[in-house]
Amino acid sequence: MGIFSRMSDIISSNINSMLDKAEDPEKLVKMMIREMEDTLVEVKASCAGAMATKKRIQRELNTANDRAREWGDKAQLAVDKGREDLAREALMEKKRYTGKVESLEKELEQCDALVNQYQSDIQKLEDKLSNARERQRVLVQRHIHAKGKKRAEEGIRKVDTSDAMVRFERFENRIERMEAEADLVNMGRKPNLEDEFNRLKTDESIDKELQELKNRRQQQTGGGSQL
Repeated sequence: MGIFSRMSDIISSNINSMLDKAEDPEKLVKMMIREMEDTLVEVKASCAGAMATKKRIQRELNTANDRAREWGDKAQLAVDKGREDLAREALMEKKRYTGKVESLEKELEQCDALVNQYQSDIQKLEDKLSNARERQRVLVQRHIHAKGKKRAEEGIRKVDTSDAMVRFERFENRIERMEAEADLVNMGRKPNLEDEFNRLKTDESIDKELQELKNRRQQQTGGGSQL
């Protein structure tokens, strides 16, 4: 199991715990991204450490190879000079460094595999983090829309189930009654003396004008009959 897999288990555990507690989805998404970011930093730090170890092992391996070759050359020189005793000791040193080379090669192989695993985990985590960031905006907007819709539906349901509309109708009826009462204020009021005289003047004026019309018509009729 890679480092990323273990970190994913930890993240999933925390997220499931939040879901069980019915946490705010926006807070959940932000926390998930933050945990992924923190995990990415940790994995990168571990990868950097492994890469530094790999370089150190490689340097030690190069040194051990060089020392093994040097002792091999010295053994050959001792044989050429007839110093078998020195050649034997040189070969012993060469053998010691050759064994160290083999050990370092195995260690380097293991370290190289670890670095590759880290790099693979980093790539996977970066891909998931990028995807999570892209989806964060959509999820947050959907959550905001859902909360707004919920409030609206609750408001509508509250109006439907309350006596607000009944109170509104009562208020409207009250206004209509006040308007009707205003119209009835002057209805049936007895005219005062001044109003009576004004009416007489109006009636006299109309009667006079009416008589003039009648006279004009009679004159026209009489003139026509004489012709």
